[in-house]
Amino acid sequence: QVQLVESGGDLVQAGHSLRLSCAASGFANYYAIGWFRQAPGKEREGLAYIRRVDGYTYYRDSVKGRFTISRDNAGNTVYLEMNNLIPEDTAVYYCALCTFNSGVYSLLHPNPYDYWGQGTQVTVSS
Repeated sequence: QVQLVESGGDLVQAGHSLRLSCAASGFANYYAIGWFRQAPGKEREGLAYIRRVDGYTYYRDSVKGRFTISRDNAGNTVYLEMNNLIPEDTAVYYCALCTFNSGVYSLLHPNPYDYWGQGTQVTVSS
């Protein structure tokens, strides 16, 4: 079965960087992998996604220029490089896999995603 395993979360000071990894396995193919986060008391929000076929990337406006999504050549591992972290970035970060995009929802919305990882905690102290 499809498994997604996130890693790389940590406690860091503001201004520092982190790189999260999402190792995907058990799939035959997929359309895109996205990164989301959820802070306590807040809704899950999409940060970025990357398409498998061509490596196209798209970002939430609030993280453009600070976060970078990338993947290895096989598309089995997807990364989220986060720079200049601020306390507001504190959240549980999840990766998710979309097998087919119907186009009804943006890929920054949780609905198109079929599989989710367990999450990794990122805490940014001021």
